[in-house]
Amino acid sequence: MFISNAYAQTAADAGAMGNLTTFLPLILMFVVMYFLMIRPQQKRAKEQKAMMEALAKGDEVVTIGGILGKVSKVTEQHVTIEVASGTEIVVQKHAVSSLLPKGTLKGL
Repeated sequence: MFISNAYAQTAADAGAMGNLTTFLPLILMFVVMYFLMIRPQQKRAKEQKAMMEALAKGDEVVTIGGILGKVSKVTEQHVTIEVASGTEIVVQKHAVSSLLPKGTLKGL
């Protein structure tokens, strides 16, 4: 009687531009996340894999645990590292975090 019915307003024909502006912030967020997070992580993983494949006898390395030593034997999955004269340890290749320049261990 006194209250009229309320109906939903019909949407104006926004077309493709309306949908694009709706999803533009979401698309931009994914693009920024790719360049700031995903791409650098993939680059580091590729460099780490190349370093592990290039390990050779005589290389001086640092393990993830902070152990410094010279590589004495390399197998498919493991590396034998000489940490002191006559003391060798066997670690997985993934445990080697970085290569050191030649002669670093003599300076310590």
